[in-house]
Amino acid sequence: MLGIKKPTPNVRSTIGAGMRVAGHCTFAEGLQIDGAVLGDVAGDEGAPSLLVIHEGGRVEGAISADHIIVGGLVVGPVLARERLELLASGRIEGDVRYRTLEMQPGAVVAGQLQPQLTPPAPPPLAVESAPQAAESLPIEPTLDARPPKPE
Repeated sequence: MLGIKKPTPNVRSTIGAGMRVAGHCTFAEGLQIDGAVLGDVAGDEGAPSLLVIHEGGRVEGAISADHIIVGGLVVGPVLARERLELLASGRIEGDVRYRTLEMQPGAVVAGQLQPQLTPPAPPPLAVESAPQAAESLPIEPTLDARPPKPE
């Protein structure tokens, strides 16, 4: 936004093609998945995180990260805290929450797309007013408030 880009984390860890991991996985910075993960995959929330699931990669479980790129298959809910990119070969079977979304033709989402909008500002604090007089006058003119007829 406004030409200011956040630094993109580097991919520091890889689950290679032919490799299968069972269980919950957490990662810092970046993770690339070319193999299969049977369990949840989550990037650390304290620092920027990037999750890349290449074509042929598969995750069966919930995934969450700041920036997610899907070119393979995800079976489970997806939370992209900042950005979600769905490549043409990407497929998600589950509900998707995201802040920004880029979807190439051919990508498939079998679930609900739920944009995460900026939360609304809290309502202004109520200012205590002086006690009102016993008889309150209308603030807006009404048809009932006619002057008395002269006799």
